[in-house]
Amino acid sequence: MGTLKILFWISLFIVFYSYFGYAILLYLLVQLKKVFSSSKAKTVLLQEFEPEVTLIVSAYNEQDFIEKKIRNTLALDYPTQKLKIIFITDGSSDNTPQIIAKFKEIQLLHQAERRGKLAAMNRAIQFVQTPVVIFSDANTLLNTACIKEIAKHYADPLVGGVAGEKKVVNDYENTAAGVGEGLYWKYESFLKKLDSSLHSVVGAAGELFSVRTDLFEKEEKEVIIEDFVQSLKICMKGYVIRYEPNAYAIETSSESMKEEEKRKIRICAGAFQAMGILKGLFNVFKYPVLSFQFISHRILRWTLCPICLIILFLVNIIIVLQDQAVFYSAVLAVQGCFYICALIGWFYANKNIKLKALYIPYYFFFMNIAVFLGFRRFIMKKQTVLWEKAVRQKTA
Repeated sequence: MGTLKILFWISLFIVFYSYFGYAILLYLLVQLKKVFSSSKAKTVLLQEFEPEVTLIVSAYNEQDFIEKKIRNTLALDYPTQKLKIIFITDGSSDNTPQIIAKFKEIQLLHQAERRGKLAAMNRAIQFVQTPVVIFSDANTLLNTACIKEIAKHYADPLVGGVAGEKKVVNDYENTAAGVGEGLYWKYESFLKKLDSSLHSVVGAAGELFSVRTDLFEKEEKEVIIEDFVQSLKICMKGYVIRYEPNAYAIETSSESMKEEEKRKIRICAGAFQAMGILKGLFNVFKYPVLSFQFISHRILRWTLCPICLIILFLVNIIIVLQDQAVFYSAVLAVQGCFYICALIGWFYANKNIKLKALYIPYYFFFMNIAVFLGFRRFIMKKQTVLWEKAVRQKTA
């Protein structure tokens, strides 16, 4: 019984810390940091900084959306003479390149062979002659001030990159994928803001992120989540990645949970690959704060947490069968109710019955299952950079 209770408490701690405890601790550390520092002078300096910037948009078979993306890009509020725009459409077999070619303000890069987003980024970076480069996906829309909001951070020589915010919109409250993805990104944005305030963002999202051009590292391997790896490699060079919530990319949620499954499993497979590439970040002596953030924010969710959820439930059952203690019985009841709600949420989602409250536990359960499926795909080497795009909801 003693060993079981130790397993119970360790599992409970890891699960709680991964999803709630780290956020609480991070918030307290940020508040403590504020007591001993002031950034008023730096803020004034940042607002006046407008370096030359290149915006690179990667597009693959986006003919139905690309013109809206182009119009949105051309409406960005930044001095025209300081902003260069490149669209790269390698591998596209539809009319995406032809549509882009109509706009003379945009430099089009296209070749017939499809080698994946990372290869496209590596090819496009060769045409960048500005000190700052910003990457954006073709299926997102940017707020007009995003370039200015990102660029101002580069007045600080310690900033190696800037992560924008990802916003999931458009009817997301009516689908399980939308509810889950929308809430997930709201919580992630909250954590990124705290991470950035403490030290550095732990990985940027590919929908909108920026780096100093001379820090961009061409990765020859088939990296699955290239944005995450690229941003953390910059941190390992002694720079920080800042988070800018006033620069955001708007994207609709996955059309269905089946489509969301494609995306999540690919990301989870990429996460295990990234851990190997970024293994140096486990050296807490070399990167004390960054390692703490990396392990707390990312690694626990991708490794121990899904396992601990299983252990916590099974061990809790055994403890209750052997010892009718009120606390352990209450915890088991809470777990049981949560998983029952997740299963009902799954059933309702498949029947297209809208019940938002049950979509939340379902999506949480789904995310952790995706970790195991992603690990399986990673071990079997079945995930390549040429992934199938998840179908997104149509914009209004």
